Amino acid sequence: MKKILLACTMLFSILIFGQEKSGAKQFWENLQKQCGKSFEGEIKEGAANDTFRDKKLVMHVRNCDENTIRIPFFVGEDKSRTWVLTYKNDRIQLKHDHRHEDGSEDKVTQYGGIASNSGSSTLQFFPADQQTCDLIPNASANVWWITLDETSFTYNLRRIGSDRLFTVKFDLTKTVATPSAPWGWKD
Repeated sequence: MKKILLACTMLFSILIFGQEKSGAKQFWENLQKQCGKSFEGEIKEGAANDTFRDKKLVMHVRNCDENTIRIPFFVGEDKSRTWVLTYKNDRIQLKHDHRHEDGSEDKVTQYGGIASNSGSSTLQFFPADQQTCDLIPNASANVWWITLDETSFTYNLRRIGSDRLFTVKFDLTKTVATPSAPWGWKD
């Protein structure tokens, strides 16, 4: 009887824990809840002469499908930047898609990294990948991270071994007007 009870307890534990979602999956689902919404942000960390400081900063969680989320990041009238997040094999990848006004790719684009583990429901880290190291050698020590909770989304960059730190925080409690399409996109 004790063996049967022990076996049932073990099987029940496996079923319960086997159904728990990973940090990456929870993060992904929470971010997808913001799809279609736009939010204003502010610089929290960055160089004193950072050109972003005097501009309106808006992120638009514009496009969401099962495995890709595209978030244009507008800096004033500059619509060149889109964060592209991809979910695959319980990992999230971050890439930066940079475009010119005519929609053509900038020569420095598609850099970023993939999370080395599933992270948590509120935090994902992205160390620079090999493509980034080849494209931007100085960025080989870059680590990006995104935090997400019920009230805020932060995008962060730290260049390990330097003073370079950049953080922009978006208030998820207040949506703003949806901007027009980023460069290279059509409404």
